[in-house]
Amino acid sequence: MKRLTAWLPELPILTWGKRYNKDLLTGDAIAAVIVTIMLIPQSLAYAMLAGLPPQAGIYASILPLVAYALFGSSNVLAVGPVAVASLMTASAIGQFAAAGSPDYWQAAIVLAFLSGGILLLLGLLRLGFFANFLSHPVISGFISASGLIIAASQVKHILGVKAEGENFFSLLASLATQAGHSHAATLAIGIGAIAFLFWTRKGLKPLLITWGVPARTADIIAKIGPVAAIAVTSLLVWSLGLDKAGVKVVGAVPQGLPPLTVPQWNPELWQALLVPAALISVVGFVESVSVGQTLAAKRRERIEPDQELVALGASNVAAAMTGGFPVTGGFARSVVNFDAGAQTPAAGVFTAVGLTLASLLLTPALYYLPQATLAATIIVAVLSLVDFSILKRTWAYSRLDFASVIGTLGATLLFGVEAGLLIGVSMSLAFFLYRTSKPHVAVVGWVPGTEHFRNIERHRVVTSPSVLGLRVDENLYFANARFLEDCINNAIATRPELKHVVLLCSAVNSIDASALESLENIEHQLRTAGISLHLSEVKGPVMDRLKGTAFLQHLSGKVYLTHFQAIGELAPELIKSEAEQKCATSGNACVRG
Repeated sequence: MKRLTAWLPELPILTWGKRYNKDLLTGDAIAAVIVTIMLIPQSLAYAMLAGLPPQAGIYASILPLVAYALFGSSNVLAVGPVAVASLMTASAIGQFAAAGSPDYWQAAIVLAFLSGGILLLLGLLRLGFFANFLSHPVISGFISASGLIIAASQVKHILGVKAEGENFFSLLASLATQAGHSHAATLAIGIGAIAFLFWTRKGLKPLLITWGVPARTADIIAKIGPVAAIAVTSLLVWSLGLDKAGVKVVGAVPQGLPPLTVPQWNPELWQALLVPAALISVVGFVESVSVGQTLAAKRRERIEPDQELVALGASNVAAAMTGGFPVTGGFARSVVNFDAGAQTPAAGVFTAVGLTLASLLLTPALYYLPQATLAATIIVAVLSLVDFSILKRTWAYSRLDFASVIGTLGATLLFGVEAGLLIGVSMSLAFFLYRTSKPHVAVVGWVPGTEHFRNIERHRVVTSPSVLGLRVDENLYFANARFLEDCINNAIATRPELKHVVLLCSAVNSIDASALESLENIEHQLRTAGISLHLSEVKGPVMDRLKGTAFLQHLSGKVYLTHFQAIGELAPELIKSEAEQKCATSGNACVRG
């Protein structure tokens, strides 16, 4: 129980709440107004992407903001539906029910609840480091592929046709066959909205600046461009009666507060959604923490990853209790929140109030909103996630990282988001094991005139035929234990005069049980051959683990504090000859003693 409640006295709200004043209130309120305007179209669009009614997006953006304000450690992170999580939601629950049906919505609620529970558990147990298993190449490949899938899935709304596919390529094929049946008015609205939204991202800010608008204000205005697109296209549909001509619109959106919902108890459904919920949790956490840390660094603030797990867990549980679906910290809305001057998480509470008012008062105005406009909003947003430049960078720097990127990208496009992410993580871990199973082991020699030892293949160094110095540039564990044995056996086979082997352990941070057993085998084989094994520069934590082991008790050699000390004792002729040479060339008398 003590472990479970250890974080309660450290709730961030107890810190920033004590210093809250009128100035902070003003900054938070202004930011909340701007973020609320931005969140309305985003929430509707991501609900559609997840296969849910549009109001579900608003529901998922209200109480989660309040929950994050209570538990979150970032002052500016804005929590709500995001593109990748929405796509993963649709992928996870699409096999259990038809999109938009009551059963489908119930499954989304269960998914949010499971995701929240997993995040809370990880946070309370301080297990945020699990997210480190998602390497940057894997995340980049996954997000780029997800962006392409999301954009492709929305093209049918732009064309006004029906198109389905089990993967990205089959979806493209379906779109190609249906392109000839496009609805002209829908296509015009969709293309027009896409063009306008791209222009607002690239051209509106410079234009406003030339008109004398401050750069910061111009940037914020440019980011809320989707609101103008929604207003204009909705007016067009209403005034011209385009909904009667075949343009699909959002339709009636229920007014009122988010409903109180309880996740439906269905053991089979819960079990089936457990893995997707875990994947959504990890991806959402990585995205959220990345955004939070980036923005916090700009103000010389810091966030607590384990506290973020708790906050995101509480936010997802809150979403499940109010008819929502999985949420996390969004990049675009968080940047707008930051630029608009948010000072504390209270800005999220004010945003939640604004969204509540919108759900009570503004939903009738959404009736004529074209689905093509929402699709355009999604397409423009997610295409910014696609980053092919990483392919060039990783190809030039590391072929294994390139393989991780291309493997994750291809697997996600071929097999879907869940399978793609799992394959990417598996490839990343497999490549890590491969890399570290064959660590760099260098034969080192003494750099005359110093106390340094360097690779004999890279530097001019001095060595002794009776002493072999080996530097192991990796932690020793089960995957590379046998490799070290082979390296030493090969090295001693070509050195008949060898009497001592010294393992330079300056780069070794840990030795597991398998590696320890391997060291015992090495020591035994060397002793049998009349060679002593020594260690040098062993780090404190490693030495603490070795103390009391049979390996150290039966070690034929010694453990030296420095490698220079080891060579000075085992091959003193090297040091002495260097000293004598200095004396001979200096012309001064040498004092020995």
